[in-house]
Amino acid sequence: MRYILFVIGLSNAFLGFGQDSLSTQELDEVVVSATRSERSLSELPVPVTVITEKQIKSMGSLRLNDVLVEQTGLTIVNDHGTGVQVQGFSPEYTLILIDGEPLIGRTAGTLDLTRLTVGNIKQVEIIKGPSSSLYGTEALAGVVNIITNTPDGVNGSASVRYGTNNTLDLSGTLNYRKNKLGLSAFANRYSSDGYDLDPETKVSTVSPFSNYTLQSKITYRFSDHTLFSISGRYFQESQNSFAEALEDGSALDVTSITKDWNLNPVLSHRFSDKFKTTLRFYGSGFRNTTDYVYKNDGSYYDSTFFEQRFYRPEIQLEYFVNSNNIITLGGGRIWETVEATRYEGKMQYETDYVYFQYEWHPIQKLNVIAGGRYDHNLAYTPQFSPKLSAQYDINKWISVRGSFGVGFRAPDFRQLYLNFTNNTVGYSVFGTQEVTAGVQRLIDNGEIVNPEENILVDPSSFGEINPETSKAYNLGVKMKPTEKLSFNAGLFRNDIRDLIDTKAVAQKTNGYFVYSYYNLASVFTQGVEVDATWSLLKDFSLSAGYQFLVAKDKAVVDKLEEGTIYKRDPETNITTRVSSEDYGGLFNRSKHMFNVKLFYENAASGWSGSVRAIYRGRYGYADLNNSTILDDDSEYIDGYATFNVSVSKTFKEILRLQVGCDNLFDFTDPQYIAALPGRLLWVSAGFSLVSKKNINQ
Repeated sequence: MRYILFVIGLSNAFLGFGQDSLSTQELDEVVVSATRSERSLSELPVPVTVITEKQIKSMGSLRLNDVLVEQTGLTIVNDHGTGVQVQGFSPEYTLILIDGEPLIGRTAGTLDLTRLTVGNIKQVEIIKGPSSSLYGTEALAGVVNIITNTPDGVNGSASVRYGTNNTLDLSGTLNYRKNKLGLSAFANRYSSDGYDLDPETKVSTVSPFSNYTLQSKITYRFSDHTLFSISGRYFQESQNSFAEALEDGSALDVTSITKDWNLNPVLSHRFSDKFKTTLRFYGSGFRNTTDYVYKNDGSYYDSTFFEQRFYRPEIQLEYFVNSNNIITLGGGRIWETVEATRYEGKMQYETDYVYFQYEWHPIQKLNVIAGGRYDHNLAYTPQFSPKLSAQYDINKWISVRGSFGVGFRAPDFRQLYLNFTNNTVGYSVFGTQEVTAGVQRLIDNGEIVNPEENILVDPSSFGEINPETSKAYNLGVKMKPTEKLSFNAGLFRNDIRDLIDTKAVAQKTNGYFVYSYYNLASVFTQGVEVDATWSLLKDFSLSAGYQFLVAKDKAVVDKLEEGTIYKRDPETNITTRVSSEDYGGLFNRSKHMFNVKLFYENAASGWSGSVRAIYRGRYGYADLNNSTILDDDSEYIDGYATFNVSVSKTFKEILRLQVGCDNLFDFTDPQYIAALPGRLLWVSAGFSLVSKKNINQ
């Protein structure tokens, strides 16, 4: 499949050049993700954030995580990769899309955002709150949709950026569009020597890596009513690191290679002004292989692999009854398979689904969207996910909106069928369908002795686990009293049932534990988000955002009210009862977060720049007093702020030079925050070639 994508990209590369457009975006952007069709942002009654190509270039961002970390209500966390936390939900609850299609290849639930370059992105759309009514599983917390550029004119661009840690980013874009045919190709190479926040250890914080991304898109308009497009993407990354053998601590060289691809043909046809249909087929593959060899002689120690496939045909119908009534219907089938060292044989899911949506404008000032989706999979209970949202325009500059939705996240292959033992550490994890047989094998092999003492929970009690479900409530207000000032504020509440978590099942003779998965009763997240933008002067704009978040386990809240949770002082060993006021909620959630961003742009002179500050309040890291909850100041990581700056100069819309510094004041925390590498200095240059002849027809 990667060869098919390469041929598509190569064919486009010979046909034209692409433009690095810095043109001003319209204030009322068009959004696709919220309704799966193009709609005006101002009319949407759900919380949506749009990050434009112009903003991304001004920040000098390279990867998707660089963009999302500066957005209100989003937290970048590192857990088996760099993921995004939305309204207090862990990364596995947010669906990541490219042009409306899901990315696969999660590790322990996290889809690593560093896999995604932003060099050819038109805009990023962020939908907060459950979107399972349109997108199904994994959209329980929200959706991040990356909209890539489409072929436009005959143009091209190239850019290079170099910075600290020998970090090098190279990108090139080629576009061709004439009459009915459009072709585009994008290529990116990204590499770094990594970094080491603690030189006294043998293992680097981030090991050296290099990766390549190739994307291509072909569009062909058969007529005014029929449009065909096919897009493809290929990604490959290699990384070298260090580990120690479990048995004797011998040094190991570790080589990890990751590959993923996707292909997406789409055919849309408008039968009349009232009726439109779209046919889609999406295929995607992901594979990771990791080889361990002894450093002293190069002999083999171990090897692992993980391979996932995802295929989905879908049909969508839109019926425009009139300008005030739009009906959308859709359905499809998903085939998903996984083969891995950690699984016995090939695992597979097959899911059938249908969805509907009704957009209604009963009066000019009121917009209502109602919809739902039904997912049927034999591996778990069928799910119906409804959603209702509305917006009312009180006057020309103030609107109120509210929404209610139900989201779900199905148990994944890992939680059902995992059969894994970490050979360099020693613990084991089994899915609920494998835990009974897995524990018995460990007993037979002598890895668990005295089962009466070392079996902590009866493995047979880990039966079928239910999908996680949430009920979400959002209430907000949008105000734009002047052309220079806008303000958005919202309240949110998410009630999650059957949250899937891990539990220790047994203890092995090496002292490490065996884990499996189970459903927690319920948790909740709730809070406030505020965003404001102010055009200070002709060339300056200031924006600020704040989130207040509370995320707690309801069962813990009940136990605290009953007075049945205790903690032990590690120095005095004195045990005391934990009060409700001491409970800090779920780990790795900050109660307070805010950002402030100042942008400058003078089109006449070609100068632009930005100063951005991001603050994350303190958050819980680990249970240190055996209470099993976050309840003591010693269990928190202190809050911190990072500052990013950039300055650029554009020469005649052809050459753009930019310099910047991320984490200006060199904040690091080697013990707890490995994702912050310290101060990063960088310089970049971008070149655009635009055809003088306008051939966009």
